[in-house]
Amino acid sequence: MIDSAIQPDNTCHMTTLNVMIIGAGIGGLCLAQGLRRAGVSVTVHERTKARTDWLQGYRIHINPNGSRALHACLPPPTWQAFLDTVSIDNGGFGFTTERLDDLLRFTAEEITPAGVPPESRHHGVSRISLREVLLSGMDDVVRLDHEFTHYEATADGRVTAYFADGGTATADVLIGADGANSRVRGQLLPHARRIDSGVVAVAGKHRLADATLPKVLTHDVNLVVPKRRGSFFTAVWHPGPQVIAPPEQFLLDNTAAYLLWGYTDAAAAFPAETVESLSGTDLQRLVLDRTVEWAPALREVIIGSDPQTINAIRVRSATPVDAWETGRVTLLGDAIHNMTPMAGIGANTALRDAALLCGKLTEVHEGTTAMVPALHDYEHQMLNYGFAAVRQSLRNARQASSTNRLARTALRTTLRTVNAMPPLRRRMAAQLGQ
Repeated sequence: MIDSAIQPDNTCHMTTLNVMIIGAGIGGLCLAQGLRRAGVSVTVHERTKARTDWLQGYRIHINPNGSRALHACLPPPTWQAFLDTVSIDNGGFGFTTERLDDLLRFTAEEITPAGVPPESRHHGVSRISLREVLLSGMDDVVRLDHEFTHYEATADGRVTAYFADGGTATADVLIGADGANSRVRGQLLPHARRIDSGVVAVAGKHRLADATLPKVLTHDVNLVVPKRRGSFFTAVWHPGPQVIAPPEQFLLDNTAAYLLWGYTDAAAAFPAETVESLSGTDLQRLVLDRTVEWAPALREVIIGSDPQTINAIRVRSATPVDAWETGRVTLLGDAIHNMTPMAGIGANTALRDAALLCGKLTEVHEGTTAMVPALHDYEHQMLNYGFAAVRQSLRNARQASSTNRLARTALRTTLRTVNAMPPLRRRMAAQLGQ
């Protein structure tokens, strides 16, 4: 369907396409890199005034879908810069009990067999390093301190964006990549909603220098499945020699090896007051109170974390959205399919959006596809795989916070069964992080 108010030209011909992206997150910057590489005129408008923010200090997992998207969009030197900054030790993946006894553990070779090219591999990356890679060579593209307020259709069928400082910008297409609280989505799809999942996640960072933790915690990713309630996740960051110089604060330091951890439980298990307002020290004490009977090594991860790196979020998730009338405004990443972090695929899904949309807009630029069919096809595919990922991550979040002892016992038994059966191990290893 076509939005007649901002209806694009439906014919195919070579055109000088101009694309405007709202939001300089991972997805928006990846799209901008790809469009620029394809010769498409693009600008990115970002409301923050600086290139970094506190969230960038954490490690994220790039799965093969994300790797392929980055490889497709980034120029070869920038792709190599990405590879130069990923963690030098990806390790394996284990499911354990709260006593750190293995239920199921995969080696790195089982997850990614030898010979798989870098663009089809799993990578651990620091957010700050990835953001710097995606910003490289984009000084003439990214406009900082540009807070988007709303958009309007122009008389010639284009789109004008308005900014808080009174400025405007006009383009052929406007992409909302402005995150979970997207103002572009708020105008385009005012009925789209996010729900409180009823789950709270507390996360922190533990320096690995001088740490006396077991190897499974300093090299592997781990998901702890306790017998009673909650869950615990760990991942490690081992920087290579090519990472950029560290900021003064460990919060943003991506040159020091660290372990990232996250504790998840039902919101009802936390104090009645707003959990996000608690100090790092209070949150640290709160998690320790809930893990008294856990393995000493797991508790040491929490105890040894700098309180300033510990924070809590109420986990929210997008509700399904039906297809809308295709026009010159569309959405990408968290702006449309915001999901919980419990599947580890939010950033990867945004990267997948970026690569798909980049390909469609490049076809329009080259005159091989008309605007409406290109954007409509993007939206159709994106909504299908994007909300499948939302459902998976929400299911994981609710499972992690469940107090159903029978269900937890069944899960732990299933993991032990898979561990003992090679065909099941191989199948599950191939699906990890996808």
